[in-house]
Amino acid sequence: MIKNISKIFIWCIALVFVGCTDLEIEQSDSVFSTLTGEFTGVEDPNASLEGLYNDFRGQIESQENLFALQEVSSDEFLVPTRGTDWGDNGVWRTLHSHTWSATHPRIKNTWNDQNKNIFNATAIIDSRSGASTQQVAEAKFLRALSMFWLIDLYGQVPFRTPDEGPDVNPTVLTRNEATDFAITDLNEAINDLPASGPSDGLNKATKAAARYLLAKILLNKHIYNGSGTPDSGDMAEVISLVDDIKADGFDLQAGFFDLFKEDVDNETILFTTSSAGNNIWNSLHYNQVVPDQSGGWNGFTTLAEFYDSFEGDPDINIPGSNQEERRGFVPTDGSHYGIGYGFLIGQQYDAEGKPLKDRQGNPLAFTKELPNGLIVNNEVTGIRVIKYHPENGAFANHKIVFRYSDAHLMKAEAIMRSGGDPTDLVNELRVIREATPLPTVSESDLLAERGRELYMELWRRNDLIRFGQFTAPWQYKETSGDETKTLFPIPATAIISNPNLVQNPGY
Repeated sequence: MIKNISKIFIWCIALVFVGCTDLEIEQSDSVFSTLTGEFTGVEDPNASLEGLYNDFRGQIESQENLFALQEVSSDEFLVPTRGTDWGDNGVWRTLHSHTWSATHPRIKNTWNDQNKNIFNATAIIDSRSGASTQQVAEAKFLRALSMFWLIDLYGQVPFRTPDEGPDVNPTVLTRNEATDFAITDLNEAINDLPASGPSDGLNKATKAAARYLLAKILLNKHIYNGSGTPDSGDMAEVISLVDDIKADGFDLQAGFFDLFKEDVDNETILFTTSSAGNNIWNSLHYNQVVPDQSGGWNGFTTLAEFYDSFEGDPDINIPGSNQEERRGFVPTDGSHYGIGYGFLIGQQYDAEGKPLKDRQGNPLAFTKELPNGLIVNNEVTGIRVIKYHPENGAFANHKIVFRYSDAHLMKAEAIMRSGGDPTDLVNELRVIREATPLPTVSESDLLAERGRELYMELWRRNDLIRFGQFTAPWQYKETSGDETKTLFPIPATAIISNPNLVQNPGY
C-alpha cells in the first residue's frame, strides 16, 4: 500500500526549458505525480479528508490567490501602490487593470491549489481507499468545488487518476466536460451527505452546501457551454434547489454585519474555520488599531462608483447619513474601537472618538478618488472596506463560503432568466437590509443588488461575467471590451509540463 506521498518531476525537457527562462515549475497535478509506486488506496481516509478540508481552509483564508482573482480583478476592489507599499512587482495593479499574463503568480498559485485539491479528493474517492459512503460524498463535494473554480477561472481542467504515473500526461477536460463531471459529483454527493440546518457544524459538506454549489454551476452553465442563453430546465432546477435549501431551515436574517460573527445564524450554509484577519487588516490604515494588534496594512480599497451604488449621502458615511445598512458606518463616538463597518470614507476616529491622523500628522480622512491612479498614492486615498470586524475577533472560526442570501438572489435571477419577475424576492431582501424597495428589477438592478449584498465574498467577477459586464470600462482599468479576459491564462509552467493543455485565446 502506498503510505507516503511524494512529489517528483515528470519532464526533464521542461526542466531544461525552465532553466533558460524566469519560469519556475511548482507542485501541481499538471506537472507532478503524487505516486512513487502502485496505488492501493490512501492509508487513512479520514485523515486525508481532514487534510483536504485544511487545504481548502487555507486557500479561503488567503487574500492572495483565489480571493485576488475573483475580487481584485473586478470593479469591487483595487490595491493601489502607496510609496513602496503594495507594489509587489505590479501583481495587484495588473489584476485590477486586466493586464495580467500567463506568468502572474496569483494565477499560477490558484491553478496549482485547485488541481492539487482535485487529485487528493480523487484518491479518497477511489474504492481502494476504503472511505465510508459519507467520506466519499464529502470528497466529491470538495472535488466539485475545486473543479468549479477551474471551470470558472480557466475554462479547462487537467485530470489524472491515482493510477496514472509520472509518464502519463493528465487528460484535459473541456469546459463542458468538466461542468458535466462536477454536476455528476454533486448529484451523487447529495444523496449521501448529511442534512443539516443552521448549526455550528457547517464547516463540512452537507446536502445544503452541495445543492448551493449545484445551483451556482447551473446558473452559470450557459456561460460555460458558450450558448449564452440559459436553459429553462437549468433555471427551474436552480429554483428547486434553493427551495430545498430553505426547507432545511436556512433563510434570510436581519442584522447584516452580525452574520459575519462566529455565532450561529440562519444564513450561513458553509463556512471555514479560517481567520478573517487578512480581510480586516489589508484595508485598515496603519494607525487604526485594536488591543493586541499593531494596526492595519493600508492596502485594499474600493472604487467610488461601487460605493456610490449604495443608498446614502455619497460623500460621508457617519451614522445618520441616510445610508442603507449594508453600506455600514464610521463611528464618531469611539465605539467599536473607533473602527467602522462596511465602507470607511472621510475622517476616521480612535477609540476615544478623537480624529485620527496619518503617519505624517495629516487628518486620516479616506478619499473617494485616487487622483494619480494605481501607482502614486498617499496614505489616505481610497475608500476602505471591512465586513468582518476586529471586535468580533480577527481569528474567529467562521469565515463564510456559502450564504443563503446568495441562494435567494440566485433564485430571483433564475426566475428573471425564465421570463418571470424577480422584484418581490429582491425587495424581500432589501427590506430586511433597511434599503428602499425597488419599483421594478432589471438585469442591471439585480447585478447591483448582488454587489451590495455579497461584496468581499468571492462572487463579483463571476457575477460580472454572467451579466456581461466584466469587460466593461471602470475606474483605473486599462483595457475594456476584450472578451478573452473572461478567462485567465493557463499558467506558463503548466503549458510547458502538459502538452494536452492549450493556452486560452488572447494569451
